Amino acid sequence: MFKKIVLITNSGGAKIIETLRTVAEYLQARGLDVMLDRSCAALLPDSGLRTVSNSELPDACDMAIAVGGDGTMLKAVHLLADHHIPLLGINRGHLGFLADIPAESVAEHLDQILAGNYVEDERFQLHCQVDRDNKTIINSDAFNDVIIQRWNIAKLIQLTTYINGKLVNTQRSDGLIIASPTGSTAYALSGGGPILHPDLDALVLVPICPHTLSNRPIVIAGDNTIEVVVGTPEIDNARLTCDGEIKCELAAGDRVIVRKKANKIRLIHPADHDHFSILRAKLNWG
Repeated sequence: MFKKIVLITNSGGAKIIETLRTVAEYLQARGLDVMLDRSCAALLPDSGLRTVSNSELPDACDMAIAVGGDGTMLKAVHLLADHHIPLLGINRGHLGFLADIPAESVAEHLDQILAGNYVEDERFQLHCQVDRDNKTIINSDAFNDVIIQRWNIAKLIQLTTYINGKLVNTQRSDGLIIASPTGSTAYALSGGGPILHPDLDALVLVPICPHTLSNRPIVIAGDNTIEVVVGTPEIDNARLTCDGEIKCELAAGDRVIVRKKANKIRLIHPADHDHFSILRAKLNWG
């Protein structure tokens, strides 16, 4: 079972520090090897625990625990993107779609998980590249979504979308969200997209404020390759983000190519994990 565990955060504040200290002391009391990423180490300077750098992390642990909100989970996912290390989330954020263990019941849940009583959930990631003048200028991964969005202007941008080389449409809009099932409850949901169950091998394309009202979200098979050609003539009128991080300014003729990444992310949940229960709680369903 799990012997070497690293704690990850990207947040501060008294509640985060309290939970980090509780989790670290809990794990140490059970004789486990506990390590901290640099953000955790800065919050617990007197812990005496080993600090690991991002490059050391994959070889140092056999499980990662993220303490924070879904933003912290995204940070941890990016650190583990090319490794097969399971990730557990303790929620100290707002929604907590990914970090689903409540901070007030950490010990109870960790007792069960360390005893092997848990469920594992494999989620696929997205890989994005930007080609300009027949050269690839950007390669990036995303867990939630890849977004092409208007920037620095008060007018629509033009995007032409292809799926497996076949033309879908040319749209004028504020942009386009390409989301995984995990990301379907993030920005894509705010844009009017459907909620995809995380077990689905599917992608969703959600236009952002399209000029043509009949331009609606599309769900496609996960193995498809999506290519979006930027038609807006001025550079810096559109930008590319992956999981909310700006990757580059886009110019006319740039080709944004999105496909499923081979490596998956292993999420650990409590044994009674229920995706629909999370949706009811987080979205205030009846």
